[in-house]
Amino acid sequence: MNDLKSIDFNALTHNIKRWGQGLGFQQVGVADCDLSVAEGHLLQWLEKGWHGDMDYMARHGLIRSRPQNLLPGTLRIISVRMNYRPEKWRTVDEIEANPERANVAMYALGRDYHKVLRQRLQVLSTRISQAIGDFQYRVFTDSAPVMEVELARKAGVGWRGKHTLLINREVGSYFFLGEIYTDLPLPVDAPVTEHCGSCQKCLDVCPTGAIVAPYQLDARRCISYLTIELKGSIPVPLRPLIGNRVYGCDDCQLVCPWNRFSEVSEEKDFMVRNGLDDVMLIELFQWSESDFHANLAGSAIRRIGFERWSRNLAVGLGNALRKVKGLTHREKIRVALQARLQDESALVREHVQWALAQEEDKESGK
Repeated sequence: MNDLKSIDFNALTHNIKRWGQGLGFQQVGVADCDLSVAEGHLLQWLEKGWHGDMDYMARHGLIRSRPQNLLPGTLRIISVRMNYRPEKWRTVDEIEANPERANVAMYALGRDYHKVLRQRLQVLSTRISQAIGDFQYRVFTDSAPVMEVELARKAGVGWRGKHTLLINREVGSYFFLGEIYTDLPLPVDAPVTEHCGSCQKCLDVCPTGAIVAPYQLDARRCISYLTIELKGSIPVPLRPLIGNRVYGCDDCQLVCPWNRFSEVSEEKDFMVRNGLDDVMLIELFQWSESDFHANLAGSAIRRIGFERWSRNLAVGLGNALRKVKGLTHREKIRVALQARLQDESALVREHVQWALAQEEDKESGK
């Protein structure tokens, strides 16, 4: 690496942002490493047990809030965002009006974002080293204990909304975040002001009441946690509230006023694959395990495995049984569920049995 005194860090930062945009990042910002305030909030969140079964959150708590513990010598974090919104999407009302259709969170409709962002961040890091010589760095994309929302907030990429996600005034919240930890003393960007005001649409719309108060999320009730992070049985009282959401949930973002400014992603990797934006629950439930791995190769969904995928779909079908009116449609759902009553997975069998019982509960008026 060249002598630091010979580097114009203002010019370098300008170039990093320009190079980043050339790689498909819509915004690049720089933050310092002081996360002391956020650390306090994190510890309170962990003490309440709101992280649920995500033991790694507690295990890596202070590593998450102290960047130098993750990469010694870190002085700055380069934070980037990349839009992912598809051209078409369904509103909350449309999701609930079509209980037989699977609903997959928009960010998971295309290729696994971890791979896309990590590769681009590595290219950006290589470009920096070509300009100044070797330097210390490490790239992250939701792949290590990193407080990415807080770092992006400090880097001026947006503000933390009441649903705890990052919001950008120009484009809303449909974007991924990624980071480069570095020992370069780059000039930092100023945080932007918050613009949620008195709005609490995200709190009101949450199907499971996971957003217990502004800026406070009980992950144990969040549909994204229940369908992705939770490895075991989904709590019975929460199953009816999940509806047909089989991988993640967009509801709090769908109602956010700032997302009327959201932009369609131009990234080909994020374009919809396998028609996941318009597919029936039954069709997905009838996939074999080999179908699952083949059809979802390169998708973030594949990370949860076939068992949890089947569990989620069983819940969706059970909820559909309670809602659909046509006898023919209900019979098709019933047959699909009965076909997996003897599934080799006890977890799947349990949720299939629950799903079939929903029709009986409907008929008995429960």
